[in-house]
Amino acid sequence: MAKRIIAAFDFDGTLTSKDSFIGFIAFSLGKIRLLASIVCNIHWLVAYKFGCCSNEKAKQALFSFCFKGMSYAKFADFGVRYADKVDEMLNESVYKLLKNHIASGDTTYIVSASVREWIEPWSIKNGVNGVISTEVEIDENNCLTGRFATSNCYGHEKITRLLAVEPTRNSYCLYAYGDSSGDEPLLEFADNAMMVAKPV
Repeated sequence: MAKRIIAAFDFDGTLTSKDSFIGFIAFSLGKIRLLASIVCNIHWLVAYKFGCCSNEKAKQALFSFCFKGMSYAKFADFGVRYADKVDEMLNESVYKLLKNHIASGDTTYIVSASVREWIEPWSIKNGVNGVISTEVEIDENNCLTGRFATSNCYGHEKITRLLAVEPTRNSYCLYAYGDSSGDEPLLEFADNAMMVAKPV
């Protein structure tokens, strides 16, 4: 009996041609707030660029600056409305691969360091089976704390999180699609892998 197929797709730079995190900030808070967030956190971004701090620390600093204290309901609503914007930034060749897997009856996941609230609405609309992502922390007043409730879903964390959902690794054939060093561990873990080329 043939093994079932699982297809795991990175989001930013793989299914999309642009970074959804930056796009989501601009969409929900406006370009001026986006610019202010970058200026006020430039030391974290530069430190990450030169390998002096982790992807997670730089990203959480930017996320906290933008969204700390926002009600979860408002944040989630922004995510739902952002789904149409994601359609405008799709990498059409990789999106076609996703649709082919879905049409074939394969189990599909988006495995991303971005946040569930702006990935899942688009994923549901497109028939993706599940989202494995970085999760936000919510306080007792249902507001964002500015921190993440999970480790950043990046690098080896992508494998850990996928296995938490699909633990019987020998029972399926894994296809994986990514575009960056943060995807390399999952691509190496897969039976069939594709490193997506950057747009020219």
